[in-house]
Amino acid sequence: MKDLFEAIAYLFEEILMVPFNMLRELELENWWLANAFTWVAIIVLVVAVWYWMKQLRIFDQNDEEDRSQTAHSFLK
Repeated sequence: MKDLFEAIAYLFEEILMVPFNMLRELELENWWLANAFTWVAIIVLVVAVWYWMKQLRIFDQNDEEDRSQTAHSFLK
């Protein structure tokens, strides 16, 4: 059982967190470049949310959504 938890820890610490470790090391070398990566990520997320809201508005304006009380099986 201990080996399972050590494998999970290895997966997260040594494999999945590599990009974050690289960004942490970059921040010590060049603060501006590290913050540029952060701002690019923020801009990508804002654009994605904007696109999502735009698509939701298109579906709302076309009245394609079933708004009856029994539209979803869990409401029956």
